[in-house]
Formats: sequence, C-alpha cells, structure tokens
Amino acid sequence: MALAGKNIVIAVCGSIAAYKIATLIRLLVKADAQVRVIMSEEATAFITPLTLSTLSKNPVLVNYYQPDTGEWNNHVEIALQADYIVIAPATANTLAKMANGLCDNLLMAVYLSAKCPVFFAPAMDLDMWKHPATQHNIERLRSYGNIIIPPGNGPLASGLIGEGRLAEPEEIVAFLENYSEDSLPLLGKKALVTAGPTYEAIDPVRFIGNHSSGKMGYAIARQLKQLGADVTLISGPSSLSIPEGIHLISVTSAAQMLQACEDHFAAASIVIMSAAVADYTPIEVATQKIKKKEDQFSIPLKKTTDILATLGARKKDGQIIVGFALETNDELDHAKDKLARKNLDLIVLNSMRDKGAGFATDTNKVTVISRNGEIKEFSLKSKEEVAKDICQLILTHPLING
Repeated sequence: MALAGKNIVIAVCGSIAAYKIATLIRLLVKADAQVRVIMSEEATAFITPLTLSTLSKNPVLVNYYQPDTGEWNNHVEIALQADYIVIAPATANTLAKMANGLCDNLLMAVYLSAKCPVFFAPAMDLDMWKHPATQHNIERLRSYGNIIIPPGNGPLASGLIGEGRLAEPEEIVAFLENYSEDSLPLLGKKALVTAGPTYEAIDPVRFIGNHSSGKMGYAIARQLKQLGADVTLISGPSSLSIPEGIHLISVTSAAQMLQACEDHFAAASIVIMSAAVADYTPIEVATQKIKKKEDQFSIPLKKTTDILATLGARKKDGQIIVGFALETNDELDHAKDKLARKNLDLIVLNSMRDKGAGFATDTNKVTVISRNGEIKEFSLKSKEEVAKDICQLILTHPLING
C-alpha cells in the first residue's frame, strides 16, 4: 500500500469540519500509516484529543509542553520525523498564519520546521474562501511548495452552498496515495522550464520588455515538482516567490536566457518554454542615460537568437519540447506553423482576444496542439489548473509514457 509505513502528522485546526478527522485517521491507520496528531486550542472545542488519540494510538499534542508532566513537545523533532504533514481542516486563520510565518502555537511551530511535503485541506465558509486575501494566501503557500487538497462544493455549516467544504476523508487519503513518492510518475526525470519576460537594455535605466509575470511558468514548475521531476526554472525578471525545491536560475536578457537553456537542455527529458522572450534587442546599449532632446528618436534593433528553434534543432530522442504561442489573430494557423518550424512536440496556444487569458492574469484559456495534429481546447481556469492540464498531457505523451 502506498502509505504503509509513512509517518503522517495530522494538524487539526478549529473548524466544525474537524469531526471528519476521526474518519481520516481511521483510514490512514487502516492503510498502515503511522499517525500523529497536533491540534490547535480552538480545535479541541470541536473534537476531543482523547478521541483522536484513541484512533491514532498516539498521544495528541496541543501545547509546547504537557501541563500534567511538564514534558516538552519538541516541534523540530516532530517535523523532522514526518514523511507528510497534513493540515486539515485548514481554516482561513491558519492559512494566513502559514502564508506569513506567524508562530503562536505548536501547530505553527511544527509547520515552520517542516522539511517534508506539506498538504493543506481548506475548510471555511463560501465568502471566506472566495475573499481575495484567502486566495492570495493560498497562492503564496503554493509558491512555498505546499500542496492544496482542494475543497469540495456543497452544503456549508452556514447554510450556504458552494466551495469551502473540507474534502472528504476518502478523498484526502486518495490524494496522499496518488502523491506518494513511490509512485510519482516523473520521479528521476529532469525538467527544464522557462518563465517570465526578458528585458533588453537601452541604456543603464531603460529597457525593452513585455508584461509577462511568469505566473504560468512558475505554476508549471511547481506542478512538475509535485509529480516528482527534478526541475530547473530559468526565469526572467519576476516578483514571484521562488518555488520550494526547484533550482531557480535568474536571468535578465534573451542572451542570458539562451545561455542558461543551452547549459541545461541536454540533461532534460521535459522542456517547457513558457517565457516571453524578446524578439529584438538594441544593436548598441548606451553607457549613459539617454537625455530627452529630439522630438523623434530611433533605436536600431537586431533579432535575438530564437531559443525555441535552437533547442528544437538539437532535440534528442526521448526529449519532449513544449512551446507557447500568444497570438492576436489567425491563432490556430500561427500556432500550427510554429509547432512545425521549431520541431516541437506540443504547443500551448492562448489568444489575447480571450478575456482572462494572457499576461499578468491569474487565469488562462489555452488550446494545446500536438505534433500529430490532435487539438485539445480547455475552458478558462486558474493558471495552477492550466499547469495541471498541461502536465497531464505530458504524462500521457508517448515520449514520456512509453
């Protein structure tokens, strides 16, 4: 069994959904996992430590020390011994603490000491779940490498119906089993991902650039990491947090991105080129800031090296290369042409005409075209969900799956 022998820490927060944790622990124990439980003080109002201690066959920890014996509960030791930490139910309050590094109880001290994969299963009311602050905190936790177990959609304790319902215990167990490192589909494979814009210097303070935020590439890098790949992320200038466990190479210009790609391309089985690389760069870069004098001003430009075409020409047997095409007209024709010219296996097309797609948004709407002409269209989704769709297509590709 995938979870047999795994040391799993369940961290229970103060939510009415805490009653489901009794079933979760029972299922994990049945799967031969070793379960330890940590609770916040608020959680003990919803389900007793005695209940969870009986089911887990281990003492339940709430405070830094045991009031009756004075024994110290070493949060570092608890975290280091864990194979997985599962925070469930994860309240909006605890998610905010996790995202911002606040440490006011044993549960948070264990989380901040974790070296293992951390999963969080949110549980809260619909409006709390949809609030921008909550979604911002979740995005930040994902950027740390934490893994969300998505909430369900259904009746909530408030009487509302919608998202925010804690995933069912069976769903949480299945999620952990699918994640288990023993069965990660990309374990042992190297992946190379590019993300963000490039900045081409005009003078010491100005540059030619674009509006790419890097969100799509960073989401893909995180998803590949979760699937077991050894991921190198080559990123142009971006304000996004560095994904945990991913080798980040920061570059500025198209020439620097080309060099970094050439350095790491040969070792990669999977190459996903989502960066928005400049097509042109100034022939000369002024050494001093250019002063505003003339009514008209021209900057001679030259083509940059086409990174995607360069790598496509060097592609070896067994390598899969995925490109991106952001188009404004005749989108499908342009994407198919790019797929063929640059020797790609898949190309991900977005249209600037699709609302919610393209640069700097949290969502994207893509169409994926394969070398054999197969076309898959996807609806508007968060970039995290789009990353999952792209990675699932890679998993089923003959070069990876075969």
